Amino acid sequence: MYYIFHGDDTHSQKETLDGLLAKLGDPGMLDLNTSRFDGAVDFVALQQVCGSMPFLAKARIVIVKDLLATKMDKAYVKQLLAFLPDLPETTRLFFLESAELPGNHAVLKAAETAVNGYVKLFSRPEGVGLERWIRQRVAEKNGRISPHAAQLLAANIGNDLQILDNEIEKLVLYAGADEIKSDDVEKLCPYLAEANIFDLVDAIGNRNGRKAATLLQQKFNEGTDPFYLFSMFVRQFRLLLQVKELADAGERPPAIAKTLKMHSFVVGKIHQQTRGFSITQLEQIYRHLLDIDVGVKTGRNDMTTALNVLVASLTADESP
Repeated sequence: MYYIFHGDDTHSQKETLDGLLAKLGDPGMLDLNTSRFDGAVDFVALQQVCGSMPFLAKARIVIVKDLLATKMDKAYVKQLLAFLPDLPETTRLFFLESAELPGNHAVLKAAETAVNGYVKLFSRPEGVGLERWIRQRVAEKNGRISPHAAQLLAANIGNDLQILDNEIEKLVLYAGADEIKSDDVEKLCPYLAEANIFDLVDAIGNRNGRKAATLLQQKFNEGTDPFYLFSMFVRQFRLLLQVKELADAGERPPAIAKTLKMHSFVVGKIHQQTRGFSITQLEQIYRHLLDIDVGVKTGRNDMTTALNVLVASLTADESP
C-alpha cells in the first residue's frame, strides 16, 4: 500500500514508479486519481487524500517527494506511523526521496517490517557497475556495445543516468544492427568535447607547444565556443589541483576517486597528468585562469586571444 524509494538514482526511481503505475489501468483515469506533493505536507491534507476512494479507477495514487528527509516533529512522525498501517487497500502511497535515508529513520524502519510497506534504495552505479548498467541498458534497447565504447561513455558522461539513457537511445538508433563502437560515441556524444581537453592538457604538461597550439586551433576550427572551451580548462585544472593535492598527501587513485566521487578511469588519467605539473605551477595556472576571466568580462581581452596566449605561456620553458 505504501512505498519508500530513496537514494540519488532518481531516474531509476521514476522508471520503477512508472512501471508500477502502468499495471493499474487506464493512464488517463489514473491521472485523474493522482495527487502529488513536494516537501513538507500537512498531515491532515495527506490523510484526507489517502483516504479518498478512487473514481472509476483501481487505485488512488498519492506521490510525495522529499518529505521524509525534512525535519518532521515527533508528533507528525507519530501520526504518520499510526496512519500508514491502516491505509485503504485502494490507495497507493509513494514516498520518493532524492537522497538516501539514514537506517535509523523511524518511518523507514517501520516500512521495512510492515505487511503493507515496501522499501527500496536506488543508488547511482559507479565504476564497473556503471559500465555494466550501460551494457544492460543497450541490450534492453536491442543493441550491442563494445567494452571500450561503454567505458568511454561511463568515463566522460558519468553516472547521470538520464543523460546516459538519452545518449544510449541515440547510439542504438544510429548503429542499428551493428555494435556500437568508440568512434560512434565520439561522433554522436557532445559530452566528449570535454574528453578532448585531456589531449590538450597532456600536451601542455609535456611542454609540447606545437601540439598544444594545433589541438587548440582544431577545437576552434570545429566551431567550439571559446567560452565553453575556457570552462573546460577551468574544470580540468581544478581537478588536476585536487588530485595532485590528494596524491601528494599519499592517496592512491582508487581512494582519490572515492573522495572526489569521480569515475576511477577519469581519476587515473588525471593522476597521470599531474606528473607534468607541480602544486605551485597548478596554483599559478589557476590564478592565470582567474585573470583571464576578469580580463574578458571587463573588456580588456577577448577569449580566443586569451586562450592562445594561455597555451603559449604554459608550454614555454619557464613556468607561468
